[in-house]
Amino acid sequence: MLLAFPAAAEIIAIRTTRLLADPRSGMPVPATLLVEGQRITAILGHEAVLPSGARLVDLGKATVVPGLIDCHVHITSDPGRGPLYAVTVPPERHVAIGAKNALVTARAGFTTVRDLGSAPLTALALRDSIRDGELPGPRILASGPAISIIGGHGDVTGYRPEVLAALSNHNTCTGAEQCMARVREAAQRGVDVIKITATGGVLSQQARGLEKHFTDAEMRAIVEAATSLGLKVAAHAHGDSGIAGAATAGAVSIEHGTFMSAATMRILRERGTWFVPTLMATQGLVDRLGKSIYTPVVEVKARQAVAAWGRALHAAVRAGVPIAFGTDAGVFEHGRNGEEFALMVEKGGMSPRAALVSATTGAATMLGMLEDIGTLAPGKFADIAAFDGDPLTDPAALTRPVFVMTAGRIIPMP
Repeated sequence: MLLAFPAAAEIIAIRTTRLLADPRSGMPVPATLLVEGQRITAILGHEAVLPSGARLVDLGKATVVPGLIDCHVHITSDPGRGPLYAVTVPPERHVAIGAKNALVTARAGFTTVRDLGSAPLTALALRDSIRDGELPGPRILASGPAISIIGGHGDVTGYRPEVLAALSNHNTCTGAEQCMARVREAAQRGVDVIKITATGGVLSQQARGLEKHFTDAEMRAIVEAATSLGLKVAAHAHGDSGIAGAATAGAVSIEHGTFMSAATMRILRERGTWFVPTLMATQGLVDRLGKSIYTPVVEVKARQAVAAWGRALHAAVRAGVPIAFGTDAGVFEHGRNGEEFALMVEKGGMSPRAALVSATTGAATMLGMLEDIGTLAPGKFADIAAFDGDPLTDPAALTRPVFVMTAGRIIPMP
């Protein structure tokens, strides 16, 4: 299914009675978008005369918004496969699984995703194939394996030494110098972002809690090395000590933030650190608890996370912490990403508009890509999604996509 760009002379006209070009303000209006190649070339009136030869896509009363952005996915992973999955499935299979997940993610209205954890080179290969039109899917920014402490979340543990050596992603470090080296090696592989596991994790097979892993000096070194190479650092962090440490060190975003305190929220607000709450990750846990899918060790941590579901986001919104949309897709089924919006409203206390902003201009700002994505305007990428309903009053409307375009390519819908 090759998704080549339209011929240079072809113009696609997308007409709707409900265009919300910038979710930060205003209401949907009748309009026609003109797309040529990868970019939007003009926004015209609803009844404007189209250029000669333009191909019309009439979306009727569907609400057209900027393509959605999910800042936390695991595109090459599927949920519930058990602890042996990572050590029995080869990387070639991960790429195939990722291609499947990329298509369903794009069909859900998400035109850009940030992949925060995948086997070496797998998400990078998928990123490049989608970029070149060989596969349908969202634009991908990829980290590769998360940088982790030895024996911590993100490292392979529990096997004989020779097995651990064979399965190592060479992503662990001890001490500032070695941690800087891991960042530089990731940059050499061509990653777009650095992911660190600043605390323990819910789904790792370790009963070592969910608090801080790296030392302050190690986290500062990681951020320093990343910054020198033009890369931002995203920090997986559940426990408050690790959240505060990562934010103070200069991480651009805190992922999950499950047990964040009010004092730490002040650090995020003052430093402009983004919070990516991933409430759907907890939904994925709820869907699988007590079904013999997770090991007893994981079940204990999962129940702790469920007990705190949404509390940090609810408090962070009121504390003025900047929020960027992310789901942790892969912990739950890809394609359900849009369910995060309702959770942000119901559990996080956000307005439907604020939730939509977090997945458009908010996410684009955090990624440093607002010049190209996040709103619909001439000169920007033609990342366009249309939904049945009004997302400003009903966040569930964002689970009902009817049309998606990524960088000028129309995504085939089921």
